[in-house]
This record gives sequence, C-alpha cells and structure tokens, in this order.
Amino acid sequence: MQIGSYNISKTSPVFIIAELSANHNGSLETALATIKAAKRAGADAIKLQTYTADTITLDSDKEDFIIKGTLWDGRKLYDLYKEAYTPWEWHETLFNKAKEEGLICFSSPFDKTAVDFLENLNAPAYKIASFEITDIPLIEYVASKGKPVIISTGIATQEDIELALDACYRMGNREVALLKCTSSYPAPIEEANMVMVKDMAERYGVITGLSDHTMGSTVPIVATCFGAKIIEKHFILDRSIGGPDASFSMNEQEFGDMVKAVREAEKAIGVVDYNLTEKQQKSRDFCRSLYVVKDIEVGEIITEENVRSIRPGFGMHPKYLSDFIGKESTIKYGIGDRFK
Repeated sequence: MQIGSYNISKTSPVFIIAELSANHNGSLETALATIKAAKRAGADAIKLQTYTADTITLDSDKEDFIIKGTLWDGRKLYDLYKEAYTPWEWHETLFNKAKEEGLICFSSPFDKTAVDFLENLNAPAYKIASFEITDIPLIEYVASKGKPVIISTGIATQEDIELALDACYRMGNREVALLKCTSSYPAPIEEANMVMVKDMAERYGVITGLSDHTMGSTVPIVATCFGAKIIEKHFILDRSIGGPDASFSMNEQEFGDMVKAVREAEKAIGVVDYNLTEKQQKSRDFCRSLYVVKDIEVGEIITEENVRSIRPGFGMHPKYLSDFIGKESTIKYGIGDRFK
C-alpha cells in the first residue's frame, strides 16, 4: 500500500496518523496549529473528516435521532455533527499546511459528494469510518477511485468485514487495510482485543492496524507487537479547549510519548535470528564453564568437589563435566585454572 511517499507493508515502520476529527473546535487557526503540533509529535499523517450535518444525518427531533448511552448522551445527532464537522472551505488550506509540514493529509468521506470534493484536492487515500463499514455503495464509490482504502472495523461483524473487502475488490482495488477499532468513547482497554490485529492480517491477507479510542499508549504498543502497520489516534492541542472528542484525544506530549514507545517497540520486536551479535558474544564471557576449585595432583580422581561449573565462561563447556567425573587427572591443576 502506497500513501503519498509512504510505502506500508509487513516490513515497513508503523504509519502513525493523528486524527484531527472535531479537535479544531470551530477554529481554523486551531486546526492549523494542531497540524504543526502533530508534526512535532512525530505523526506521519493528519486525517480529517469530510461531512456536514446534512450529509451525515437529518435534522430531526424524533427519538431515533437522539444519542443514547454514549459520551454525547441526550444530544441530537444533527447538533453534534453540526458542532463537530470540519468546514469544507478549510480543507484546501489544511491539505496545503500538512504538505508544508511534511505530513500526509487525507480524510474520511461520509457520502459521495465528499469523495468528489476530496478527489478535487488529490487526496492520496481514503478512510472508511467504523460506522460506515455497512455502507457498501459508499465503499464501492471510494474504492473505484483507485486510492488506498483504510477501513475501521469498530462495529463490524465478520460478515461486514467480508462485504466491505468484497466491495473494494469488485472495484478492482486491492490496496485495502483493516484497522481494529473499539467504537466506544473512550474505549475500555479490556475490550481492545489486539490479537485481532494479527488474526485479520492472516485471515484476510491485508495490512492491519489500529484505530484507537482507549486512553494512553498501552494498546498502540501492544498492536505494534501484534503486527499493526497503521496506528490512528485522536489528537488535540489541549484538552482544555473542549469539544466532542477532547476527552479521549491525546495532546502533543502524550502523542509524542506514544510515537516514541511505538518506535521502541518496533526495534524491540526485531527479527528471528539465532546468531549472536558482537555484544551478545562478548557477554558469553560471563556464562558458566568448568574450573578447578581445589588443587588437583596428577593421578587424583576428578570429582564435583574439585571441578565445578562456575562463572566466567573461558573454560570447558559444562556439558563435558560428566565425562570426567571419577577419572584420574593426567594434569596437575591449581585452584582457578580452566579445566581442559
């Protein structure tokens, strides 16, 4: 999968996305400052959301359109999205700012008009949000543009995932990645199920990663260890500015700490290699080997009282001790001599 200048593969570094979402809090200046902060924090990309309240829902007071059981309990869907949306007239400025900062900028479209709008901005990739994974016509339309498609699976059944993948493949687009996601805000860490990152990669033969709503860096680090190649985390300048997503978003310091931890986890994972490094080979000086621990005369019987396996490791390998126990010594040894 190629997104701009970034090649994402099973052997590439994790592609780390800072999700702007509603964290501009209605201010273009805040949005621009957030992009700069994301770059300082080590993000590879900044992601937007492209919708309006009218393209994503209806302005209705009916019970179906009132949010229940979430962080935004009791609010109308329309009012929430009217507050949270990123004005479309900002997009070109935000794309340009990201490019200036050396960040990839792309977005989650929520209807076909958003896709058309983003195509005019030469968006290098598209993200399908968790709640849109069942919108097969939208996924087909996105996939038809021939750009990489990243799909969150927060509310998806196995059938939903397979239908979404099939929609992309029907359009001749196989540059698809799946992100494990828990669509709860914030998400309980015990529901993260990061083993799914590995399972989805093996089951569906695609790049996998994480779209994270948990607090802290633990889940992204675990995801990295399970093979995640994309990590997305909500990013905010300062939670004190408020906004719909503020409570589960990372600030610059936290995001930077997460990036550092993910990069260290990548180094720690390493590769399968039973050969010793130069430092490891040197450390064998401190392993055990056979040494004389009591003076031994010629003809004296070798026992576990006069030859033992101790540190350091310059003597004979301990595996040979049993070959000599009970035999007469042909050499005179002093205490501390290497047994040979």
